[in-house]
This record gives sequence, C-alpha cells and structure tokens, in this order.
Amino acid sequence: MDDQYWMARALALAERAAEQGEVPVGAVLVRDGEIIGEGYNKPILSHDPSAHAEIGALRAAAARAGNYRLPDSTLYVTIEPCTMCFGAMIHARVARLVYGAREPRAGVCESQLGLPEREFYNHRLEVTSGVLADQASQLMRDFFRRKR
Repeated sequence: MDDQYWMARALALAERAAEQGEVPVGAVLVRDGEIIGEGYNKPILSHDPSAHAEIGALRAAAARAGNYRLPDSTLYVTIEPCTMCFGAMIHARVARLVYGAREPRAGVCESQLGLPEREFYNHRLEVTSGVLADQASQLMRDFFRRKR
C-alpha cells in the first residue's frame, strides 16, 4: 500500500463530508500499514470549530492508542492543513504528513507560512505534497460550484 492508496481513502472520507454539506476534506492516520484513525470535516454538524478532518483522525488515533503521542505515523489529508491542524500534528509527534492539493488561502505548509521548515518547533515532520492533488482539487471545486 502506497501514498496513493491511503489518499484514495482520505478522498472517500472527503466525499462523505461533502454529502453532509461540509467542506470536503478527509484524513487518514496510518501506522505500520494500518489505519489507526480517520476523520472528515464536520465543524458545521458538530458545532465545533476544531472539528477538522485532521483533528478527527488524530483524536480517533489517540483514543485507540491510549496516548496523545502518535510517533511513527503518517497523516494523509486531501488538502494542505491549516495552522491549527499543523500544530496538532506537531504535538502528536506525527512523523510524516502527506497531502493532496494546496490550499492557497490558509495552507501553512507551502502556500502561506512554510511551517514545516521553521526551526523553532521541538518536532519536525516530513512532508509530501501533491498526492492525488487533481482529484482533491476537483472535489473542492465541485463542492463550491454547487454551493453557489
């Protein structure tokens, strides 16, 4: 199983978010070739501004692991993370982030702040971008086209 395999699962979760009227973002946290947490955007339905896909995946994995630290894990997310989600990954000690499409307004990895390159963090994670980016971008475009 490779990055595209896991990103396809994250895209399926993003589609679930879209079906519920949420911005279509999905996330899957993998360790040792196994999903340990997954989530999709649900801040509207849950009345929770922190209910992003990444946070859902991290919370599920931490509950399953019985630990808020999730070393040696890889988080797959369809869209470049925001500041809150990137910070949560740092605190959880996620080893690697893989995302699909860039988020030009609020993405903090390459679009805006370049946070993975900052040296003031006490943990660094490896970042891979562009995995199934076209599919992730199209999902977002379709969602917002229907909203208008």
